[in-house]
Amino acid sequence: MLVDARRGDSLWYISTLFKLPLELMMDSNPHVKKEDKEALGQKIAIPGYTSTKYLVKQGDTVQSIANEFGLPLDTLYLLNQNMSLAQLNIEDEIRMPMKVKKAFLTTKKHYDSAALEQDIKELVRIFPFVKCNSIGQSVLNNPIYQLKIGMGTKKIHWNASFHANEWITSAVTMNLLQDYLLALTKGETIRGVSAMSLYHQATISIVPMVNPDGVDLVLNGPPVHSPFEKLVTEINIDKPDFLNWKANIRGIDLNKHFPANWEIEKNRKEEKTPSPRDFPGFSPLTEPEAKAMEALTRAEDFDMVIAVHTQGEEFYWGYEGFEPKESEKMAEEFERVSTYKSVRYVDSHAGFKDWFIQEFRKPGFTLELGRGINPLPLSQYDTIYKKTLGIFIAALYV
Repeated sequence: MLVDARRGDSLWYISTLFKLPLELMMDSNPHVKKEDKEALGQKIAIPGYTSTKYLVKQGDTVQSIANEFGLPLDTLYLLNQNMSLAQLNIEDEIRMPMKVKKAFLTTKKHYDSAALEQDIKELVRIFPFVKCNSIGQSVLNNPIYQLKIGMGTKKIHWNASFHANEWITSAVTMNLLQDYLLALTKGETIRGVSAMSLYHQATISIVPMVNPDGVDLVLNGPPVHSPFEKLVTEINIDKPDFLNWKANIRGIDLNKHFPANWEIEKNRKEEKTPSPRDFPGFSPLTEPEAKAMEALTRAEDFDMVIAVHTQGEEFYWGYEGFEPKESEKMAEEFERVSTYKSVRYVDSHAGFKDWFIQEFRKPGFTLELGRGINPLPLSQYDTIYKKTLGIFIAALYV
């Protein structure tokens, strides 16, 4: 919600008026300098609020309206500077603040790149302290979005949908993020932990859909009027659908495409040409999606990364003995809060987590959500969400 600052209005005063942490107000309004005692004439974003219209009825006064809706009187004056609230007339229309208290995104659905983009816009509108940018583009020039939240020195990274038919991980990730943001603006705990303490402690980077082209292919079919329409049909060997497709639109498995013993994966995989799954490419890091993730990781210097996949209800946290000692303690906590099985080593190479551990000697995790055959059905969504929430929160404090 945007308001125009009046004389004497500061971020501190407005945060007090709307019962919001000052840090969220400051991060929502980076254009206002910390030393400014007032923000006169500037547009001020108030996180966790929208506005609604109210029609004045017989007997209403500005004070009675404020009392009826439990609002501080000055919130109405702040939102209605263009009218005289002292002289209200029947059917006058006044603007009223409305705190967002419930989840508003619909993520329990087939979740493609268009759904993601729409939800990102809504989250940033309601919670303007969330910073959004594109870290690169996919083969089909779809943006690969990053969302950043927090002011802590510990830097955590979380990503989803490296694999196309694991799109449910993007839907769950956006739901997890939404609930964290709601807890922040409502001043609540989440899984028994103060949301604001997490905000102070850690900054989390989220790439909710690494492989937007692949996700759209699985859910919507081949891109029409594109050179890739024919290519993916040929690669798919005339199967009736693309439900088994894990790769990017060029048939390269992005999570077998990083320089961590990539040659082993190349030599032992049956797939020697572009394929719906498992083909690691002709060399590592040729694909724009993988390049974007590598560049982001190097630029941000993350302290820990978590790559979210499906399925198996377990997570992997070691790679070739390069994982640091603290990874084991983190794994124990993740196992405790989720009931997922902790697995140190698996016979796999060239994944994002593998590369991160090998390259930086820092904790990295691959989560395998749910059970069954990919793509997992939406009937598992609620269970997946509940079990994953504990790990999402623990990642911010371990």
